[in-house]
Amino acid sequence: MRQAQADEHRINEYIRVPRVRLTGENVTQGIYSTQDALKIAQEQGLDLVEIAANADPPVCRIIDYSKFKYDQKKKQKELKAKAHKVVVKEIRFGPNTDDHDFDFKLKHAINFLKEGAKVKAYVHFAGRTIVFKERGEILLLKFAQGLEEVAKVEEMPKLEGKRMFLMLSPKAVPKK
Repeated sequence: MRQAQADEHRINEYIRVPRVRLTGENVTQGIYSTQDALKIAQEQGLDLVEIAANADPPVCRIIDYSKFKYDQKKKQKELKAKAHKVVVKEIRFGPNTDDHDFDFKLKHAINFLKEGAKVKAYVHFAGRTIVFKERGEILLLKFAQGLEEVAKVEEMPKLEGKRMFLMLSPKAVPKK
């Protein structure tokens, strides 16, 4: 017989309740004793699987357990494939970043946002440059202002250690 695992459904003789609500194909639905439900399942060559353990009485279905597990894995795989993966692109500045470098990084950020990625811009203060915190904040705010048509600010600039962060996410594209 199959071993029921803690994270899976209880099946056949591992169902330890006196009565169950029975569902499934080719079965008269209703409340049966667990022994009667097991006999019906065995007569059809299928398994008695506990679907909703918290119901009163627990709901059991007569199905082929291996097919049931296969279908569940397939559904999980589909859900995982449909899940949207958020990509975060990082752009690094120094507190003394020049205008040309700034414009170059701004164009990259626009492309990242148009692709649907979030942008995490940060100013890295190395050594004594930490005294230029205001410059870093001004730089990040200027960066956010340059992207205001394609992005919305998710998190305002904040200093953590030697880095000042700014999080931007793409604006929803208006549907036509």
